[in-house]
Amino acid sequence: MNGFEAALYGLVQGITEYLPVSSSAHLVLLPRFLGHEDPGLVFDVFLHLGTLFATLIFFWRDWFELLNPQHLRKNVTSASGVTWVTLVVGTIPGAVSGFLLQHWADDAFRGVGVIVITQIVGGSMLYLADRFARAERPVEAIGFGDAVVVGLFQCLALVPGMSRSGSTMTGARLFGFDRAAAARFSFLLSAPITAGAILYELLKHGHELFAGGTVPTTSLAIAFVTTFVSGMLAIGFLLRVLRKVGFLGFAVYRIALALTVYFVFRPF
Repeated sequence: MNGFEAALYGLVQGITEYLPVSSSAHLVLLPRFLGHEDPGLVFDVFLHLGTLFATLIFFWRDWFELLNPQHLRKNVTSASGVTWVTLVVGTIPGAVSGFLLQHWADDAFRGVGVIVITQIVGGSMLYLADRFARAERPVEAIGFGDAVVVGLFQCLALVPGMSRSGSTMTGARLFGFDRAAAARFSFLLSAPITAGAILYELLKHGHELFAGGTVPTTSLAIAFVTTFVSGMLAIGFLLRVLRKVGFLGFAVYRIALALTVYFVFRPF
């Protein structure tokens, strides 16, 4: 893999991780369109490290506030707003389902045909939740029950094409949160689940990672930097866009992508 190809993968990962269009679907489709083999585990870890750093740096004020001693005490007495309580509670369903079902999901839902279906279903769910659900609650109103619900929606991301961010935003919108709150909580919730996934891969496949891979070190660095920068831009873009428009454009894109994939690959 050369530097240009690594940058392309990083750009796709950084953008689609945060926009509600499914990064997993795009990373499955990209090598098919380019005629490449899967870049491998090491490359995947570097891509996810890029998005993790983007989330940590973009929301550094939020993470700093969460580490404030007064805020830590608030976590014990109240689960209102984005606290360690709501983040942990929102992460548990996805972490448990990922640990128990990831291998089954990888086998059961592998294939382009699944992506065609999930892009249409996920995009339609996001649009309908955005269009018809009463959503006025700010991010400060997130409670224990809300975090559980959004966490359960995050489990849908086990199926390629459903989109982790799209699923969590759909859940938040359905339960009354405004667009900015849905996006912000979704982004903050991505950090622990991404960090957990990276740690899991390190513990399970550390020997493969440290043994090196087929992707040159320079390409890994380019992929990481490109993912980080494009991820930062994608977060800022979505937060600005949602103040003016809804999720219709993303739903239309997902359905258009599904139709394109269907007519190109004819999976069924």
